[in-house]
Amino acid sequence: MIRLVLTDLDNTLIPTGAPHASEHALAGIHAMLDAGLWFGPVSGRVPAAMRWMFDGDEACYQTGAFVNGQLIYADGELLHEETLDVRELARVGTWIAAYEGCALVVYDLDDVSDSSDGAAYLMGITANELARHAECFGPAPRTINRLEQPRYLKANVRCDLPWDQMVHLRDELRLAFPAFDFVFPMLHGPFIDILPAGWSKGRAVEVLAECLGLSRDEIMAFGDSENDIAMFEAVGHPVAVSNASADAAAAARCHIGAAADDAVADALFAVADAAATGDLPGFLYS
Repeated sequence: MIRLVLTDLDNTLIPTGAPHASEHALAGIHAMLDAGLWFGPVSGRVPAAMRWMFDGDEACYQTGAFVNGQLIYADGELLHEETLDVRELARVGTWIAAYEGCALVVYDLDDVSDSSDGAAYLMGITANELARHAECFGPAPRTINRLEQPRYLKANVRCDLPWDQMVHLRDELRLAFPAFDFVFPMLHGPFIDILPAGWSKGRAVEVLAECLGLSRDEIMAFGDSENDIAMFEAVGHPVAVSNASADAAAAARCHIGAAADDAVADALFAVADAAATGDLPGFLYS
């Protein structure tokens, strides 16, 4: 029986471009909660972003892991916080300056909004570069010459590069900065997320499982991207949507429809229905 369902958000539960989780998805989450099960988002985004992603429905994100597992909550209580090394981040900002159209992005989590993961500051890019890559970085981005906060949770490298060059840059960052892990939060997106080395969505799942007293076989996870693979490896029932990257799809044991078709929402109802008889949902066998 599945007792905890975890899911990535962007282009897994919530299709790209959608304003928030659909009414069908929200109803599926509540069907699970009403059945006495746990549901949780596991996302690269910060907790404040959950307000708009779940259309203000706080019950949907009382349990979950955010910033790729660096912030972990269970039933509304903070279990763990994992910050990034500021000195190493500063080195990344200096190093990335050698790459045209790329910048280190750090986020001020004390300055969030209903549509933002926090005020974003760019390091390692010039005004002239920003002008040449305006479509990638948007209007009037805020730039800094040095990191000014004593602690950072969320950071990434943003690049206006073809995908093959993004992959090459990700590999070079891994070699140059072993204190961090670098992963793609979405296929063909402009971001490379930065995590503390050894930390991941998968590690967050392990912390949650221990806190809730669950075994791997009682946990299901949905995802679509490279940063979901560690989560897949930590659960007994990893499920990829059909729009997943090739690597994420290969790491999953089960495959469902596309995010655009609300496939995860359908799966949530199936999990809730199966719980009534203590069975596994039928889509795991299809």
